Amino acid sequence: MSMIRDLRSVVRPARTSLRKETGGYDTTRDPQTPSAVVDCAVYRDGARVDFGRPVGPHEAMRHVRRDGGFVWIGLHEPTEAEFAGIASEFGLHPLAVEDAVQAHQRPKLERYDDSLFTVFKTIHYVDHDELTATSEVVETGEVMCFTGRDFFITVRHGGQGSLRALRHRLQDDPELLVKGPSAVLHAIADHVVDGYIAVADAVQDDIEDVETEVFSPGRKGSPRGTDAGRIYQLKREVLEFKRAVSPLLRPMLLLSERPMRLIDPDIQKYFRDVADHLARVQEQVMGFDELLNSILQANLAQASVAQNEDMRKITSWAAIVAVPTMVCGVYGMNFEHMPELRWKFGYPMVLGITAVICLGIHRTLKRNGWL
Repeated sequence: MSMIRDLRSVVRPARTSLRKETGGYDTTRDPQTPSAVVDCAVYRDGARVDFGRPVGPHEAMRHVRRDGGFVWIGLHEPTEAEFAGIASEFGLHPLAVEDAVQAHQRPKLERYDDSLFTVFKTIHYVDHDELTATSEVVETGEVMCFTGRDFFITVRHGGQGSLRALRHRLQDDPELLVKGPSAVLHAIADHVVDGYIAVADAVQDDIEDVETEVFSPGRKGSPRGTDAGRIYQLKREVLEFKRAVSPLLRPMLLLSERPMRLIDPDIQKYFRDVADHLARVQEQVMGFDELLNSILQANLAQASVAQNEDMRKITSWAAIVAVPTMVCGVYGMNFEHMPELRWKFGYPMVLGITAVICLGIHRTLKRNGWL
């Protein structure tokens, strides 16, 4: 059990370092290599077999069938023609092969006769100096895993989510790799979910920044609608995040609770830990959505209150201006017999009365909070 006890420390890097890793990803396939295969290795007794030269999938599988162990093949965005030979060699189901080539699949777990097909959505947080209404907050990729008795195949889509560092960490602990492909599947699941946790922390910081700005007292100079656009953009990014997290919970629960002949019993219990972390992230993302709804409603309410205040001010000044307008309108009529037309003090009296009335209306409206 000491071997299994070290599982977390091996496959799960420190949270701070993982968050830094989400900002940079190594390359996909070697530009000098026409094949989609990024790496192909044979593992026997927990160690990588050194052939002294690169080996192809077919040679690696022949070696495994002859001497034992398992083969781990990593591919990046293979075409149908590039993947056809590997699919035939390992007897992969055509429907799973089609999903792996076409990508854009929701997270899921499918069981076939001799293999498991698992789809993970990888999430990458996009660093930005300032959140705007058009900022991209998260980028998504995909990792598809074929788990067999003596093989493990990963198919990646997107420019992020590299498994190279994870492969090296697993190779540094042979006691884990000796458990076979199921140990690799758990390591990838744990790695992906830890990525979710790091991205969730970063998104929470963005939401807190927006919340602070929306509810900060005395906020001035902010264009109307700017905050609403930023909040809506965050909601779109959180929705993308939720699409990656929520569907994955059931597959992780199945891997942790239902016995499967391709999953080592010692490894299976650790899928429960992954499912627990995933459930926590799901709750956090759901909370993000509800919080953003509240912030958006509050922002819209603030905009409505500001508009009402503007309308009250406009109405107040219109009421004040109505008095001199009415007086001028009356004395602008062309009647010969109008009172006080010939009086020496008629003009200043009319101006004075008009000013007193306007000042009285202004004072009343200001006392009532309209001005």
